[in-house]
Amino acid sequence: MTVNENPSPPGRVAAAAGGFALGSARTWLRTLAWGARASWNAGSRLATAASDREAAVDLLNDAGSGLRHRARGFLGIADLEERPQPARPSDDIPTHDRGAEGVASERDLRARGAALLRESADVDAQERTHPAYGRILEDLAPDEARILRLLNAEGPQPAVDVCAANLIGAPSEVIAPNLTMLGPEAGCRHNDRVFTYVNNLERLGLIRFSDRPLEDLARYQVLEAQPDVIGAIKNTTRAKPIQRRVHLTPFGEDFCEVCLAV
Repeated sequence: MTVNENPSPPGRVAAAAGGFALGSARTWLRTLAWGARASWNAGSRLATAASDREAAVDLLNDAGSGLRHRARGFLGIADLEERPQPARPSDDIPTHDRGAEGVASERDLRARGAALLRESADVDAQERTHPAYGRILEDLAPDEARILRLLNAEGPQPAVDVCAANLIGAPSEVIAPNLTMLGPEAGCRHNDRVFTYVNNLERLGLIRFSDRPLEDLARYQVLEAQPDVIGAIKNTTRAKPIQRRVHLTPFGEDFCEVCLAV
């Protein structure tokens, strides 16, 4: 009698079921062994983390990648594709150098403040320029440097606000503020951008407008004859020019002496 090498369909089903059961049993044993070891390791690490803050942080950071790696090893799935994990700031990067997601911690800020205080008490420490000067230079347009040089060399410059005079006792409404001749006097290439330049220089703390007028009132006659001032006066009901001045702040004076002394 010839033995049929190909089992009948019921035989194939039985063989497949046996193979599947054997594979399931092996997987179950691996899972059981992994679970026992993971439980032992987790319990040991939890005991350590209870008394060690750094160990607790490491345990939390390892909960995703470390346990997943061990599970792959025990289950024999070595070629399982890793999913990309969200990036987080590296502990090796100084806190103050991190991006928007790595906000400086309170401990780091206090440490940096303490370092500044120690340096200020050191009589042998060399004097340094203000740390903001380098960043300010990056925020300046060439024409703004010309305006600063003018104010540093020539002193305060005249400025006027064109206001609409209201009824007696009511405050005046400012229609055209901070009108100056800074652009032409400084030799700016883009006089149409002077208002933007002035706003930026004020933002950086380099210049300031003062309500106290200059002693030489004749300088306002030239300013009030400029087209932009005349136009603002003509377009304003009951117009009234208010004489003011624009000048460097003490911070701006030191900045000019350090950075623009040419």
